[in-house]
Amino acid sequence: MNTKVLFILLFLGISNGAYSQVPAVVEASNQSVRSTVLTQKFLAPTRIVWKSDETGKQVLNAESILKPGIGQADLNQGKYLTLINDQDSKAGLILDFGCEIQGGIEIVTTINNSNPAGYVRVRLGESVSETMSDVAVEGATNDHAMRDFTVQLPWLGRLLVGESGFRFVRIDLLDPNTKVEIKEISASFRYRDIPYLGAFSCNDERLNKIWMTGAYTVHLNMQDYLWDGIKRDRLVWVGDLHPEVMTVSSVFGNNEVVPKSLDLARDLTPLPNWMNGISSYSMWWLLIHRDWYYYHGDLAYLKQQQNYMVDLLNLLSTKIDANGKETLDGNRFLDWPSSENQEAVHTGLQSMMVMTFEAGADLCEIMGDKETAKLCHASVEKLKKHVPGMAESKQAAALLAMSGLVTPAQGNNDVLARDGVHKMSTFYGYYMLIARAMAGDYQGALDNIRDYWGAMLDLGATTFWEDFDIDWTKNAARIDELVPEGKVDIHKTYGGYCYKQFRHSFCHGWASGPTSWLSQYVLGVNVLEPGCKTIKLEPHLGDLRWVKGSFPTPHGVLEIEHRKLEYGEVKTTYKAPKGVKIVR
Repeated sequence: MNTKVLFILLFLGISNGAYSQVPAVVEASNQSVRSTVLTQKFLAPTRIVWKSDETGKQVLNAESILKPGIGQADLNQGKYLTLINDQDSKAGLILDFGCEIQGGIEIVTTINNSNPAGYVRVRLGESVSETMSDVAVEGATNDHAMRDFTVQLPWLGRLLVGESGFRFVRIDLLDPNTKVEIKEISASFRYRDIPYLGAFSCNDERLNKIWMTGAYTVHLNMQDYLWDGIKRDRLVWVGDLHPEVMTVSSVFGNNEVVPKSLDLARDLTPLPNWMNGISSYSMWWLLIHRDWYYYHGDLAYLKQQQNYMVDLLNLLSTKIDANGKETLDGNRFLDWPSSENQEAVHTGLQSMMVMTFEAGADLCEIMGDKETAKLCHASVEKLKKHVPGMAESKQAAALLAMSGLVTPAQGNNDVLARDGVHKMSTFYGYYMLIARAMAGDYQGALDNIRDYWGAMLDLGATTFWEDFDIDWTKNAARIDELVPEGKVDIHKTYGGYCYKQFRHSFCHGWASGPTSWLSQYVLGVNVLEPGCKTIKLEPHLGDLRWVKGSFPTPHGVLEIEHRKLEYGEVKTTYKAPKGVKIVR
């Protein structure tokens, strides 16, 4: 395992109970179709959360299962985990692997079993309570990934099953009047073994852990493609990709999973269709390409997108009426919490049209297409004739500020700085933070990060969630414990739209915004020229005393440190790779 990856796992609380490292994906014969090789690592459980029988008559030698395994059955006798069912009750236990992972479960049995050993029910969960749920009850599903299934164990052997996002597993013996002896239960962790080139640390450990948790959330979703979530949906949702790609660029640098996913979305979406059926997601596709090009400077790859990009811009130009108002069709969507506020959705789409045409003009000029660049400039001028209201929506206010349709100060003062972290969302929270930074309210954004994303950590999260409302924290139990009587089960109780109750994803890449935001606005890395040829260092420490870190560029890793001196002046030191010009 890459030593930096191991550090991340230890930082987030995962045990290094691992015994092998083998390719989890066999390359297909047609390498252009599938060539990704992911690493598979086996992890021992860190603790036993629950046993069905505390008397020691049905669950024996449970602590033995915490020992790291080797993945091999043998003929030895020993004191191994033993599950015993009688006529009236069933034996089972819940294990904690310390941190959310993507993968499955390996079970190794002993010689002291029947042939076959018997059937067990396996339930994977992102929370303890999810492992105790039944499919089709309270939102629990086997959608996209099987997290609740029955398997037959071999007499003396090894069984590797499942693939989902989880931290906890519940295993129940199903057969009546049966005994099963288990030597090992390990989690099969599948991931890209890549270094964390970017780094962030400061004198506030809460912010450090938030940065790392956002990075790890995206890392888990960097599978064959860049997914939205590892339990659900495990799909390439293009809007979700934008904050994820910004995190990839800030932490891992250039990685093939990004162009591979962008190209998949393009190839699956012949125009005039919208990516994922959502007009804003086609706009996010173009905006991602703008940001990816500035961070990595691959002009040849950008030019591969030119025909589609030009056709998309021409299509979007037909979706503006005579008064400059967007008339986008398809699914009109920003994020789920704003979806019922149609005024806010229109405001957001109007703003995104401006942002997309401005990015389009920039990219077309780079590619030498003056005609389409002229169309983009004309479309921006047309769109600026119509400035919709903020609709009491932080999503709308953020995009209005980012597009320049209102001043960032207005968006911040009128909407974003009000009500603390109420009405924030995990996806568009990233753009709320950007808009607050544009308004110069860096301290307000830092407080939002601590209060909103930090609250998920306080509830036991090791990855960031698909959705979160600060009001859910009232009397809520932690997700890594059995729900005490009188406490609210946050996973079972909350959620809406497509993520009700246990269907709610607790590892969702679109929630990683603070990671790239902290790198850009606190560490102060602002990319001015494609390929990071020119970077402006502009730190905003707020109430922090110091911050240091690193940032990957195509030329090497940029190392930075800022320290606040006695009278508030910030002293900056850095080590830049050759080919990167630093301006202050």
